[in-house]
Amino acid sequence: MSKTVTGKGKTVEEAINQALTELTLTLEEVETKVVQVPENGVFGLFGKKEAIVEVTPIDNPEKRAQSFLTDMLASMGIQCVIACKLNDDILNIELSGKDMGILIGRRGQTLDAIQYLTSLVVNKKTEHYVRVIIDTEHYREKRQKTLENLSHKMASKVTRYHKKISLEPMNPAERRIIHATLQDDENVFTYSEGEDPYRYVVIDLQENNPE
Repeated sequence: MSKTVTGKGKTVEEAINQALTELTLTLEEVETKVVQVPENGVFGLFGKKEAIVEVTPIDNPEKRAQSFLTDMLASMGIQCVIACKLNDDILNIELSGKDMGILIGRRGQTLDAIQYLTSLVVNKKTEHYVRVIIDTEHYREKRQKTLENLSHKMASKVTRYHKKISLEPMNPAERRIIHATLQDDENVFTYSEGEDPYRYVVIDLQENNPE
C-alpha cells in the first residue's frame, strides 16, 4: 500500500517539499492534499497556524518497470527501447533494439529471469498484483507455437507406441501451454512431475488416466 507522509511548514510549498524529501520523490510522482492552510495569528504572534499537507505516492507500475529495466539493461551494456502498456492489471512490456537474442537466452531463460525480477519490483509496493509479461521480437508467440507443435507431435508418438513420454523441464507458463493444447485430446492426458525448476510435463495414454 502507498505510504502517505504528512508535511509541515510555514507555507504549503514548504510542507510539500518536506514530504517529498522524506519520500525521495518528485511532485509529478505524488498526490497532495492540503489539511491545513497557514494563518498568521493575532498581530502575527498568537494562534499562528502552520501549513499541513498529506502527500501520497502515485501507484505507477509502468514507471517502476521502466526505471528498473532502464538501469538493469544499461548495466548490461544493452541499448533498447522499452514500451510499457498496462491493461486490466496486466503489464505488457516490449523490448526492441539490436542483438535482442542476448535478452532471450537459451529457450527464453534470460527473458524469463528479467520478467521475474521486474515483477518483483513492480509488485513490491502495489495494493494488488500486477502480472508482468516481457517480450522481444515476438519470442513469446513463437515459443508458444513451438510448444503447441511439440505437444501434438509427442501426443502422436504416445498414441502410436503406447508409451508415455516425459518432456524436458519447463517453467509454469510453458507447462500450461502443453496442458492447454492437449486438454481436449481423446487419446492422451497430461500431468506434471518433479520440483521447480526441474518440473516437467508427462504425456500418457488416456486409458491410464486415473480420473
